Amino acid sequence: MVVLALVNFVVDSAVTAPLIVLPEMLDHFGTGQAAWLNATAMLAGVLWAPLLGKSADLHGRRRVLVLTLLISCLGALVCAVAPSLWVFVVGRMLQGAALAAVFLSVAIVRGVCAPRTAMIVVGIVTSGSAVLNIASRFLVEELATEFGFQVLFLLSASVAAVMAVCVRAVVPESPVRTPGRIDVGGALLLGGGLAGVLGYVSLGSDLGWLAGGPLALLAGGVAALARWLLVSSRKPDPLIDVRDLSGPLVLTLLVVFLAAGSYQSMLQLIPLIGDVSADQHLGYGLADQGSVALLLAAPGLGVTLGGPAAGWLAARIGPASTLAGAIMLGTVVTLGMFLGVSRLPAALCCGFLLGVTVGALGTSGFNMAGSLASPERQGIVSSLVMVMVSIGSVVLDFVGAAVLESTAVVVDGETVNSATGVFSYVALASGAFAIAAVLVVLLVRSTRRGRGAPSPGLARDTV
Repeated sequence: MVVLALVNFVVDSAVTAPLIVLPEMLDHFGTGQAAWLNATAMLAGVLWAPLLGKSADLHGRRRVLVLTLLISCLGALVCAVAPSLWVFVVGRMLQGAALAAVFLSVAIVRGVCAPRTAMIVVGIVTSGSAVLNIASRFLVEELATEFGFQVLFLLSASVAAVMAVCVRAVVPESPVRTPGRIDVGGALLLGGGLAGVLGYVSLGSDLGWLAGGPLALLAGGVAALARWLLVSSRKPDPLIDVRDLSGPLVLTLLVVFLAAGSYQSMLQLIPLIGDVSADQHLGYGLADQGSVALLLAAPGLGVTLGGPAAGWLAARIGPASTLAGAIMLGTVVTLGMFLGVSRLPAALCCGFLLGVTVGALGTSGFNMAGSLASPERQGIVSSLVMVMVSIGSVVLDFVGAAVLESTAVVVDGETVNSATGVFSYVALASGAFAIAAVLVVLLVRSTRRGRGAPSPGLARDTV
């Protein structure tokens, strides 16, 4: 359990930690495309998660987890030495494989623990490393100031390599195997289609929504996604079998998609508002009130508490009801960021409670999806949760970045985000959480009606 909790620290170093040095990376590469620097790893998660989840069911969860950590290590090294933006993006795509460590850890836990115990352990494994994340925020900020943002990626590569060795030495291999094959073509169609659509969202605000280049990306992305859906519905063993998705599982995935995207977009906004001073009179700004590391450490503390608490509650009232509570809290707290963009105490409070929300969201989402899956399908079903986390994060990151780009203003010859853009950004995230709140109510009702569902874990733990 300790090793798997530390493995998830690799995920933070690959996905969340770079937010601390986001302004420095934007300056270094001379770009305003924050979403490409930040969300590329999440985008890669859409490609990596189903591939690695299916591979884990076929070839063993420990073996695939070690491979995942080594790929992330390689990606971090590429980012550290990248001479240009697009080489850096390639590194981030490789580093995004680390996201698979989350659901592979969950699948390993559910394979060795009884269902009720597993719910609690999942909360510890997915959230326990947040304690280290808090301390690392300040360390990374100091090291980046002294040596440049590249040091963050060197540290990430080192941690991934060490944890690969630890997993190989300590974690037992799962004896459960699922017959079948890996649909690499389906993964490429899914990942390429999403990249095309999101590329249009990112570049459209700069080049024009009707410009040839962005429209070509959109058309190619939509065509790839349509082809993936058509082919997947006909294959006997697709990467993601859309025909085998139950109503409760679909609702769970939609809730995770919206809530995770809203939370991740808020994390992307924090360093941007933290880099602006209230003295600039833009209507927002926290630069003179505290460090970005402090703002990003608050959610880490919340995650530490939210994950294990959600696991404990899920073992008693069920994962569906626990997930509903997390979504309701997230909706209220995201609305509170209307004050948090200009007042440090409000930002710290909202950041902490958003951390509680995401800790509970991840634990409850994995527990809910896992309770709907048979033992031999834990890897692929858990990967679907990670896919929705990745898609939601990427979509709202890119859409939010497009909102900021389209509403930017020029002050003293410098292009900066306007208050209109920042408040619209918060409204977008709040709306996503509100829709998730409606869906999670339907999920709770459906699980109460499904007392006779085939999954014994669901019947025991949610009724």
